[in-house]
Amino acid sequence: MHQNLEVYWDYSGNTGPECWHLLCDRFKKGAEFAYQSPIHLKKQETIAIPTSEKIQFFYQKQKFTEKEFKNTIHFVPFDQLSHLVYHGEKYFLTDIHFHMPSEHVLDEIQAPLEFHLVHTSKKQVNLVVGILFETVFMSNHICHDHGDEIWDFDHHIQWFNPDIFLPNQKSYYHYVGSLTTPPTVGPIQWFIFDEVGQMNSEFIKMFKNELLLKNNRPLQKRKGRLIYYHEE
Repeated sequence: MHQNLEVYWDYSGNTGPECWHLLCDRFKKGAEFAYQSPIHLKKQETIAIPTSEKIQFFYQKQKFTEKEFKNTIHFVPFDQLSHLVYHGEKYFLTDIHFHMPSEHVLDEIQAPLEFHLVHTSKKQVNLVVGILFETVFMSNHICHDHGDEIWDFDHHIQWFNPDIFLPNQKSYYHYVGSLTTPPTVGPIQWFIFDEVGQMNSEFIKMFKNELLLKNNRPLQKRKGRLIYYHEE
């Protein structure tokens, strides 16, 4: 997810994904984790998630600021308010950012855009929720028709409920993987929603002059790991 500012890395050439593990010892160690992300998720190859494995969202409207680093925009909350619960433990929302095109592929479909909602527990364990999007023109809204968000990019202040990024249909894949940027450490609990949402193309255009058009890590090998699926 986050950039190691001491070592330059990119998405092509000698500093691209195929060479990340060669750039420094920290990146090399991260790449030694066997179950890397992202991967191709196929519904026919999944196992049903037991009720005890489900995640519960407790999001609320709160204040964010946007920051640009390493080929994407990050929305960072001022306070630890929004959270989800997994296995009885709270994971607080700590970062929202996106990749173009999507890093995960769902049943042969790669979407133009994928948002990652990064959560962290008090034990500093990460959990990531991924949502894939098509980009479409919307006159007033970023995602859903909430209408009460504030996006003040001149002053780098936003107020919104992060549930605007969540799809209406809450079916999702779950698997264990890694971070998708250096150092690609694991294990990371990944939850990828099955429904591809719609994102305002005008919102994304605001950042295109600052971002690479391609900032997705290529698919990694599944290596026999179990993929779970929760259908709502």
